[in-house]
Amino acid sequence: MRLSRVMLVVAALFYVFLWALALNGATSLVAPLLIPVVLAVLVALGVALNRYLGLPPRRQHFDDRDRGRDRDHEPEQ
Repeated sequence: MRLSRVMLVVAALFYVFLWALALNGATSLVAPLLIPVVLAVLVALGVALNRYLGLPPRRQHFDDRDRGRDRDHEPEQ
């Protein structure tokens, strides 16, 4: 758990460092750095729209014991 927090902080600091480089003249970094921001905004807007419309969150519908079987066929008895 602690290692994952450290990795998240390091990744965030690296992302901020890349933005600092982009703002100081490395303009070729701007487009790739905007992709995660745009995706995060789109996901947040989708979640907000679902909440506004009153749609419940989708439940996961997979089951580990069905991993080896094809989903299009009837379950074995």
